[in-house]
Amino acid sequence: MLFPPLTRPRGPLRTLLTRLHPYRIPLTLLLLALLTEVYLHNSYYTIHHPARDLDVPFYTSCQEPDLSPSAPREAAAIVMLARNHEVEKALRTVISIEKHFNRWFHYPIVFLNDEDWDPEFVSTMNETVSGGAKFEVIPKEEWGFPANINQDRAREAINRQGQQGVLYGGLESYHHMCRFYSGKFYTLKALREYKWYWRIEPDVEFYCALTYDPFVEMAKHEKVYGFTVALPKEPATCPGLFRAVADWKEEQDYRTTELWKAMVSPSWLPWPIRKMMSGLGHRDGRGDGWNLCHYWSNFEIASLDFFRSNAYQDLFERLDERGGFYEERVSTLTPFFRLGKNLMLIMRKQWGDAPVHSLALAMLLDSHKVHHFEDIGYRHDWYFQCPANAPGGQLPQSEVLGGPAFEVREEREDGIGCRCECDGSRTRNHASYCLNRLTQPNKSRRLGTLGWVRSWWA
Repeated sequence: MLFPPLTRPRGPLRTLLTRLHPYRIPLTLLLLALLTEVYLHNSYYTIHHPARDLDVPFYTSCQEPDLSPSAPREAAAIVMLARNHEVEKALRTVISIEKHFNRWFHYPIVFLNDEDWDPEFVSTMNETVSGGAKFEVIPKEEWGFPANINQDRAREAINRQGQQGVLYGGLESYHHMCRFYSGKFYTLKALREYKWYWRIEPDVEFYCALTYDPFVEMAKHEKVYGFTVALPKEPATCPGLFRAVADWKEEQDYRTTELWKAMVSPSWLPWPIRKMMSGLGHRDGRGDGWNLCHYWSNFEIASLDFFRSNAYQDLFERLDERGGFYEERVSTLTPFFRLGKNLMLIMRKQWGDAPVHSLALAMLLDSHKVHHFEDIGYRHDWYFQCPANAPGGQLPQSEVLGGPAFEVREEREDGIGCRCECDGSRTRNHASYCLNRLTQPNKSRRLGTLGWVRSWWA
C-alpha cells in the first residue's frame, strides 16, 4: 500500500475537535469575516494607477540652452552646506555642476556653514562659480539643540550611538544637520529671496549635461519636489518616526494620498491582532508598517514655498518637540497588559532629514507633484544614477555644448541622457524596489510580481 489509510485524530487534538464541533458554523463564519476584513484592509492601500503616466522626463535628449537675455529664469539658488576643511570636496562638486549645467544658466550658489568662513574657501569658490557665490553663516539659534531638550541626556545618547556603530550617530554636528535640514533651513533669512533650491553636497559628481533649466520646468509643470535616488532607510535609525508622522496625519485629518499608500506596507494580520502590532517600530497606530522607502535628500530640486508652508512647518515643530533628531522615546507599553505606569524606552537613534521630507511629501502632496530626474547622471558616496545617452540626440555639432570636438559616447535605444560620461548599460548600482514603489502612483502600468521580485536585487 503506497499510502496509509487516513485515521481519525487522537489524543488532545481529537478532544479539541470534538468540543469545537457544535460551533463549526459560527467558527467558520468568524474565519470568513476575519479573512474578509484583512482583504478589505489591504485593498484600501491598493495604489490606483492613472490612465496615463503622470511624471515623464522633461526632455529625452540634449537641448540648445537658451542663452538670450530674455530667457526665463526662476528665483532659485544652488545650495551647499559645507565646512572649511571640505574645500577640495566642495570644489570637485562645484566644478562638476558648472561643467554640466551652470556654465549656461549661471544660478548663484549659496554656501552655508555653522562657523565663520575661511578666506581660502571663499576665494576658491569665487574663482569657480559662474553665477556668483554667497557665503552665509547659520545663526546659532538655527543650528544646535532645541530649547526643550535636555542637552546632557542628548549628548549621552549621541555618544552611545557612536559606541553602537550607528552611521554618523556619534557626531553631534550630524544630528544638528538633520534637524536643520528638516526645518530650520527653509526659514533662513539668507534664502528668503528664493522660491526654489537645488541641494548639492561636497564630493558629488554629475555625469550628464543638463541643457534645460530644471527650475523653469518644475514651475511650468507644477512640480514641487525632484529627486534622483530612492532608497530604503536603515531600520535601526528611526523606529518611531513613522508613528509620529502618522499620528500627526490622523490629528490633522489629512486624506490618504496615493503616495502615502506607496509608503505603507499594510499588515496581513486581522484586527485586533493588527492593532496590537502598533507598539512595534515603523508602525502606525493601526499596526500597519512603513516600507522604509524614502527619497535620498543629498540631491533635491524643490519648492521652498512648500517647506515654508504652515502644513510642513507645523509637522516639523511637532517632531522637534519630540526630540527625535537626537534620541527617541518609544513606549514599550503594549495593549496586552498594563503595569500601572507607562514604560519608556530611550532609543539611541536619530531621525534624518531624508525620511522626514519623504513622509511629509507623501502625506501632503499628490504623487504627480513629485518628479524623478531620471535623465540626470549623479553620484554621491557609493550610490549613483547613470542614464544612457539618447540615440541621435547628442547634438555633436552644437557650439554651445562643446562643438565638433565632442566625442559621442555610446547611445542606447532606451537612453534619455545628454552627453553622459558614465556607463549607461548600468542605470544604478542599488536595488530599484524603492524607486519603483515611490513612482508607482504616477505609472499607468502596474509592475508585475516578477518585476517586484527583481527590483529587490537590481
